[in-house]
Amino acid sequence: MTSKYLTIGVYGIQDINTSDIPTISHDHGIAIMQNGAVIRSIHIERLNRKKQSAELGFMLYSLLKSENLLNEPCNYIFIDNVLGRSFINTEGNIRFEAPIQKKLKANIEEGNLWLLDKNIKAYALNHELAHIGSCLPFFGDYKENSLLIHFDGGASKSNFSAWHYYNHELTLVEYNWDLKWLSSLYNANALVFSIVNAKQKDLNSVPGKFMGFASFGTYSESIEKWLRQNSFFETCWKNKKAFFESAKKHFNISIKHIDQKASFIQDVATTIQHIFIRESFKKISELQKAIKAEYLYYSGGSALNILLNNKIIESDIFANVFIPPCCNDSGLALGAAAFFEWKQNNNIKISSPYLNNWGIEHYNAKHSQETIKKVADLLKAKKVIGVSNNQAEIGPRALGNRSILSLASDKKLAQKLSMQHKKREWYRPVAPIMLEKNAKYFTGKNSIHHLSKYMLLDFLILPEKQKELIGAVHINGTARIQTIFNKEENPFIYDLLTYLDENHNVKALINTSFNIKGEPIVHTIEDAVKSAKNMQLDAVVLNGKLELLTRVCP
Repeated sequence: MTSKYLTIGVYGIQDINTSDIPTISHDHGIAIMQNGAVIRSIHIERLNRKKQSAELGFMLYSLLKSENLLNEPCNYIFIDNVLGRSFINTEGNIRFEAPIQKKLKANIEEGNLWLLDKNIKAYALNHELAHIGSCLPFFGDYKENSLLIHFDGGASKSNFSAWHYYNHELTLVEYNWDLKWLSSLYNANALVFSIVNAKQKDLNSVPGKFMGFASFGTYSESIEKWLRQNSFFETCWKNKKAFFESAKKHFNISIKHIDQKASFIQDVATTIQHIFIRESFKKISELQKAIKAEYLYYSGGSALNILLNNKIIESDIFANVFIPPCCNDSGLALGAAAFFEWKQNNNIKISSPYLNNWGIEHYNAKHSQETIKKVADLLKAKKVIGVSNNQAEIGPRALGNRSILSLASDKKLAQKLSMQHKKREWYRPVAPIMLEKNAKYFTGKNSIHHLSKYMLLDFLILPEKQKELIGAVHINGTARIQTIFNKEENPFIYDLLTYLDENHNVKALINTSFNIKGEPIVHTIEDAVKSAKNMQLDAVVLNGKLELLTRVCP
């Protein structure tokens, strides 16, 4: 089916407050597709430089006007959330309303859009299905007999929903808040916030921090029983006295403050993580047993939990598992646009993850072998280098186009990169990037799962190989490997890794996102230069060209 109409997915439901710190509605975005292909996409935080921004209302009119889209024939599809089903921009000249529904719908719904002075038929999609839809641009049309799961902190009418795609029909299996207590452990629990020393403004970054910290301890059945008896101390926001007194009573441990280096605190964190993985997997496996689906499509913020992802894959209860790189709310606009296109019988064209291209569509990185050699020499000399090539990744993980690179074989260098350059916490690991053959080398596996291209899995590193990767191996002997399977995925990174392997016997690099703590990943080359100087990086690659930062590199 060929259409002259653009499909524009918009996620911009106003948050409950107008501060720079979003709470319920966050990660606003826009995505444009046509005939099954992604044309343009943007995670708003990349433009306004505000983390997890909920300010699309301030920007939508100017963005559409700048791209001459206000008078284009378009199918607009808006995404709701638990706050409601209406949207109005700051100027008041873009208004959208969708019908109120008592039950979750398994399809697109009609709504009304007032665009300037025109009333236009538009469409709505529930938050749950928008997450499900975010799988389509990366894996194509859903496979027959698939279980589709959304699992996050909260969507429109659930935090967990399951769907079955069978006989070319999508059927709603269930939706509920039954697992809200699990997702709340990561984003609404006072004890967890205290363990990672987070404030309210850190709300949306707590899950990532906690997952890193939870690797340091050991699961304890007695701690689990105690946590459950005390409702996980979920309300001890300002006063930890009850937590300290209870720890003394049950374990004879005297605590006066949360010490991240204390084994008891580490064991508490690990136990919470263990509970989340066990109970979440139990739910997914029960659904699989009932439905007997062959494939799993899985999205929502909880799909960023790599230990749960590992558990699902290693169980072999599905023939294959598909998780998009933008499984959190940053993928909602894209997911809605893709779902609409799919329902219009357009074959969804498979995209790379480098889809954040609004305003930088003209970027076209070209690198020479001489540049590859110079970058490799700098890395070998223990320099830290930023990369800003072509369009940016969609989702929370940098995958080579907006990355900071360094050697992975030097632990002190890794700590310097993470803590000094990026200002991150001491316990947070950095991830390695490597060619497929070297992923096999470090893990001893005969095959590497495709989801590692999006940095969504953990791998146990062979003990005898850990020294070569020591800067990127976590305390538990694992590494969150990003695998480069072929040159087409990322020509610059592929050529760089190949050169390092063949000429310096360097089989992996550290790859971490190109941003300092509290800021979004860089978008433009101007952002990259500013951020690189702020972080005191040694050099930066800008669309294939190496630029030394002379105040650091003589």
